[in-house]
Amino acid sequence: MKNLMPAALAALSVAAIPALSHAQVTPEYYGSAGYGTTRADGADLGAIQGRLGAKLTPHFGVEGEVGVGVSDDKTYVAGAPVNVELKHQAAAYAVGFLPVTPQIDLLARAGYGTTKFKSSVAGLSASESQDSWNYGVGAQYKLDDRNGLRADWTKSEYTNSKADADTLAVSYVRKF
Repeated sequence: MKNLMPAALAALSVAAIPALSHAQVTPEYYGSAGYGTTRADGADLGAIQGRLGAKLTPHFGVEGEVGVGVSDDKTYVAGAPVNVELKHQAAAYAVGFLPVTPQIDLLARAGYGTTKFKSSVAGLSASESQDSWNYGVGAQYKLDDRNGLRADWTKSEYTNSKADADTLAVSYVRKF
């Protein structure tokens, strides 16, 4: 699957070129704030997330995402309790939009990110940053012309290990 991500991103980029020829006159800029819960190596971690994006055409956009950990978890390794924290995360995505109704868009996104974790056991702690290929799907409901709600799932496949993470997020979206 990790070998598929670069190919999928390349295909998405090539597919975006014809879409840009039908570009809307002005990009739609948006921001969002929400909460995401990430399951990584058996730990359930929470983060406050923020996104800034530009919908370049009705079907294609780009967005950046940052998150700061607010909820840690405890797992067990060889019977010893290990406290795991999500310190922060950042990623950039290409986003595909599929308008279903005037109020509902389905979306798919693929990108690259980095996440910093901190683990501690018996008074010892270590921090580790992991780069990842990310992909996911979601839906967005427009409450009116400027406000909306979004729910999405994102898979992060870390490049330096066989570990991965799943993130479920809900957020408030505001079009600028």
